[in-house]
Amino acid sequence: MSVRLYNHLTSLGRLTVLLAAYSTILFLSLVFALWLRFDFQVAPEYWTRFWKSLMWLLPLKLVALVFFGQFRTLLTYFSMPDAKRIAAAMGISALVAITIWFVLGGFGVVPRGVIVSDMVLSFLGLTTFRTALRLYREKGSASGDRTRPGRKRRAAILGAGTAGAALLRDIQGRQGLGLEVVCFVDDDRSKIGGTLHGKQVLGPMHKLASLVEELDLQKIIIAMPTAKPAVIKRLVEQINFLGVDHDILPSVAQLLHRQVTVSHLRRVDPEDLLGREAVTLDHEGIKALIKDRAVMVTGAGGSIGSELCRQIAEQNPAKLILVERSEPALFAIEQELIGSHRHVDLVASASSVCDQEAMTRLFADYQPALVFHAAAHKHVPLMESQPAEAIRNNAIGTSIVAGLAAGHGTAKFVLVSTDKAVNPTNVMGASKRLAEMLIEQKSLAEADCAFAAVRFGNVLGSSGSVVPTFRRQIAAGGPLTVTHPEVTRYFMSIPEAVGLILQSALQAKGGEIFVLDMGEPVKIVDLARQMIELSGFKPDEDIKITFTGLRPGEKLYEEPIHEMENVEPTSHSKLRRLRNNRSNRSGDLVTELHSVYREAAGDSEKLKTWLASRIPEYRGNQKG
Repeated sequence: MSVRLYNHLTSLGRLTVLLAAYSTILFLSLVFALWLRFDFQVAPEYWTRFWKSLMWLLPLKLVALVFFGQFRTLLTYFSMPDAKRIAAAMGISALVAITIWFVLGGFGVVPRGVIVSDMVLSFLGLTTFRTALRLYREKGSASGDRTRPGRKRRAAILGAGTAGAALLRDIQGRQGLGLEVVCFVDDDRSKIGGTLHGKQVLGPMHKLASLVEELDLQKIIIAMPTAKPAVIKRLVEQINFLGVDHDILPSVAQLLHRQVTVSHLRRVDPEDLLGREAVTLDHEGIKALIKDRAVMVTGAGGSIGSELCRQIAEQNPAKLILVERSEPALFAIEQELIGSHRHVDLVASASSVCDQEAMTRLFADYQPALVFHAAAHKHVPLMESQPAEAIRNNAIGTSIVAGLAAGHGTAKFVLVSTDKAVNPTNVMGASKRLAEMLIEQKSLAEADCAFAAVRFGNVLGSSGSVVPTFRRQIAAGGPLTVTHPEVTRYFMSIPEAVGLILQSALQAKGGEIFVLDMGEPVKIVDLARQMIELSGFKPDEDIKITFTGLRPGEKLYEEPIHEMENVEPTSHSKLRRLRNNRSNRSGDLVTELHSVYREAAGDSEKLKTWLASRIPEYRGNQKG
């Protein structure tokens, strides 16, 4: 049967073919082991033992192969990890067989020497079979490519390390990919001049321009998952200048637990060029915090909430409760987690955090030990004209969930906040500051639950953020709209922001606001130019940038820390703890909030006036 025909079989058909092939190899290896033991002169007595032993020894080895995943693997994709698993399967089955031999005193069982020889021969037979199929596939791929001369693009891989080597092997094994890797390029002098999987390693990187011309390179693949963003940024600028198509492998954090393959290649994104090193987290501590506990995530379908769910699911919680009022968003994250984390017990609730009854039922039924409150309205211009909705969702919703957490034995409650809550000039920021204040008051009243907030800047790639907006505008041919030439923002990637939330939960004792050292703010106009260049265009020539003016409630720059907040270090070098030193904690804020909302929900100006009375630093519609 050809490999192509095998690939078109159903799952049951493939299983049948595998069972037949493996059984044949294992049967022949046992026969040959018996022949070797007796120099090809086997007495009838031992043939009788052979048939009796075959009845249980063959199923034993097949079960071992099933246990080590050799009936799930793709036949023609064979590598060292597969060889190790086959060796383990044959070794364990031989150990069990010898144990049985001793229990029976050798009666009716083939000699021990046959069992040991059979272990070695079975391993050799199975690995030879799998290797032959892989070579057949790769030969077929190569011959298929030769039938289409001129179709393959000449490519170079930047980075002659483990990731680059794995990527080359995957490219070489792919049919119809249309790529021919002609070399590696690396700065490591010990590698330059050598070969890796038959491809020469050239360098250093600053000679890339001459290599592109000499070797007629049409594509460059950056396979440097541990490189710092500043290095990637320099390389991308150089490649863009040369006008060569390029892709990149994700970072080590994104590739974690995944094999490097062509499918992971993607275009360079703005987060690759953030210009600062990724934050190192206490993964063991975070795992200990989450493992075997019930965890609730509100706003589970949003950009931050969904990534929270992914990272929490990795830590094996006892139960993961997804709270999201958008049914399509909830369905999407639920189905994703069912596919990727089948072992996690999921509860998907299409509920609003403002629905007291629904939230009460959830807390009563599942008693979450940890609550990550990411549900919020976040779009500044929309909320500026709807202050009642901003206050209801961002503040009242927070008070409901926090109150239930305190009453149902929750150990830690973490509010996802924003740097727009510092000296807010807009309703959205003021409503998030109000949520922080509610958490501060709750932490003073409740000693059993550690209430804390996490404050960070803009998140690259989140829904409604500037990056997706710029992508849509580039796809439409421009122009890119920027509010002001001097507007700046702090930026984080979504995984980094979520890592900060989990790290903060680990550190939380109660009453804190955590802030990450986010480096230097980025000019939005500079980000716009970078995204135009990453798309292969020239700013102001191919695609224009226009300035539209600051929107209502928008500031030129954001401030992660208020001047009246005391900054304290934590055990994490990039994480700071803020303690409030302002006198705005007096009175029952929850009761006052609900009362004002009931009385003034239809009067936007009255709500803004109340916000200003409760948050002295709220500056209404001022800009700057």
